[in-house]
Amino acid sequence: MKKVLFFLFSFLALANLNAQIVKPVKWTSKVEKISDSEFNLVMEGKIDNDWHVYSQFTPADGPLPAEFDFKEAKGNYELVGKVKESPYKKQFNDVFGVDEYYFEKNVTFTQKVKIINAKLTSIKAKIDYQVCKTACINDNMSFTFQLPNTTDQLPEEIATNISETDTASSSQFTVSEPTKPEAKTVVEAPKKEAQRGLWTIFFLAFLGGFAALLTPCVFPMIPMTVSFFTKQSKNPGQGKRNAILYGISIIAIYVVLGLAITGIFGADALNALSTNPWFNVFFFLLLVVFAVSFLGAFEIMLPNSWANKVDRQADRGGVIGILFMALALAIVSFSCTGPIVGTLLVESASKGGIAPIIGMLGFSSALALPFMLFAMFPSWMHSLPKSGGWLNTVKVSLGFLELALAFKFLSNADLVLQLHLLEREVFLAIWIAIFGIWALYLLGKITTPHDSPITHISVGRLSLGLLVLAFTIYMIPGLFGAPLKLISAFPPPQTYSESPTGFFGNSTTSSKEGLPNGAEVGPHGLTVFTDYETGLAYAKSINKPVMLDFTGYACVNCRKMENNVWSDEKVLNVLKNDVVLISLYVDDKRELPKSEQTVSKETGNEITTIGDKWTEFIITRYQTNTQPFYVLIDLNEEKLNPPISYTPNVDEYIKWLKDGISKFKQ
Repeated sequence: MKKVLFFLFSFLALANLNAQIVKPVKWTSKVEKISDSEFNLVMEGKIDNDWHVYSQFTPADGPLPAEFDFKEAKGNYELVGKVKESPYKKQFNDVFGVDEYYFEKNVTFTQKVKIINAKLTSIKAKIDYQVCKTACINDNMSFTFQLPNTTDQLPEEIATNISETDTASSSQFTVSEPTKPEAKTVVEAPKKEAQRGLWTIFFLAFLGGFAALLTPCVFPMIPMTVSFFTKQSKNPGQGKRNAILYGISIIAIYVVLGLAITGIFGADALNALSTNPWFNVFFFLLLVVFAVSFLGAFEIMLPNSWANKVDRQADRGGVIGILFMALALAIVSFSCTGPIVGTLLVESASKGGIAPIIGMLGFSSALALPFMLFAMFPSWMHSLPKSGGWLNTVKVSLGFLELALAFKFLSNADLVLQLHLLEREVFLAIWIAIFGIWALYLLGKITTPHDSPITHISVGRLSLGLLVLAFTIYMIPGLFGAPLKLISAFPPPQTYSESPTGFFGNSTTSSKEGLPNGAEVGPHGLTVFTDYETGLAYAKSINKPVMLDFTGYACVNCRKMENNVWSDEKVLNVLKNDVVLISLYVDDKRELPKSEQTVSKETGNEITTIGDKWTEFIITRYQTNTQPFYVLIDLNEEKLNPPISYTPNVDEYIKWLKDGISKFKQ
């Protein structure tokens, strides 16, 4: 009896979810005065129990991050920094293979603005966001922030009854002045998470500095520098003090570089750029140039005149002379350190905040520490290995790593634009080629222009070669569908591939040959239409019912249904043979032709993208906005049985499929 009641209540809850426009987030907004020309625009969301909204910092390849659009800013106001967030939670998503950042119960977004036009009375803004539970909803909300006359004093509290209509919802807006504007409670991330992220950046940058130390431009300078300090110092104590000052100077130079990057671009600007496809392409090209330089095609060098001028200043002696000696090291070694520094700045700056400063602190600490220690303890010099061809081996190896990393940025751009030029198999093939050639290089089978003649391979080089070769072999099964958990954050997801089952599937999974016009290869080799009219026309031509799959590229539970339910042999057999599958992606960001762009009569929203079109379709046709959402219809577009949403139980899902198909045949 308990089981019967449980399934009854579950069915009623599911029916209720599927029968209405779900609005799990209730939005309000307010304006906080900072000064006569500066304000905080605050958007507060109250999230229903068990639902969660994703942060704007959720990584690419995962759920959809929040996006903000502030209207008509030019000439009226300036955005000061990036939108700030209340503390979010972090959790690894094993479906997408990335960490996801999300909010539960409450979320606050705050954007600081500086008013330029004193006659400005209001600011319009829009937030696009994804909210998920057992289903996901791609939603948006429009706000109108009422401003006081910026030339007058803002009253202590101004309340308005302005309502903004979004997709069947409204909210009330208030304007208030905080008693202490400088006491801000809005933060970008939990403190512990931020600290862990900065420590990771420091550690990786420290490794980068150590790698730079083992290049032919830097390593030979250690004994030269130590010799200088020991000969020029009047006593050992002075030599040690000068060595410490020299190391601190090296650190200061690189930290100033990190400060400059943060100051020029702002604490969060490059974080926003990290999801911009054109900047990802720029970063790709930049890292390719660095990699080619390390591989020996050319050297990236600063003008010789700079080094000569700095050298002359270094001859002055004292504190100033030591500082210029450190600067001379940075300039002379730039051909080896420049590509590493550039890569670290790209990686750390894209994280936002003070990450560039922390990155340069880690890099310069690793670079400076040996100079200080060997100058303080010259006898340790005897333990250093002699310079030789192994230094160029380190440099070339860094070139291979730079080249592999570059394709991650190109992949990001391809994913955002949905060009499908660098799908999973292509990406893995490129990485297999890069790491395979690197393994051959380490094993002495190929050489680069600056390599010394190889008479034998050292144990260290052989060990590294075997490790790289093993990694190369590990990646090969990824071409055939293996998850590759060790590198899951780097290649495109399994769903972004030529074929989810690899190269050796049957003809329907490995190519588009034999597919109906307008159809694509979907999960598990299924024939899928992504346009409603095209798919419906095909269903009529072969007299089969249609299964509508309202889904999203960034929908976690959609992927779970495909991976865990559709993969079942019984379900897969029905989807392949008994229905015409039409998958409509509500988060497809590709623009519609201008002739098809319109304004929704139902919600008043602009319909400019393919995703907007299918969102409008599901709302107007089925009075819901959740994904995944499955509908079985006949050739007259009538429902065969009640639609369902997320249904992880295979037996329940197959029962629903067979029920609808049996009614179609009646």
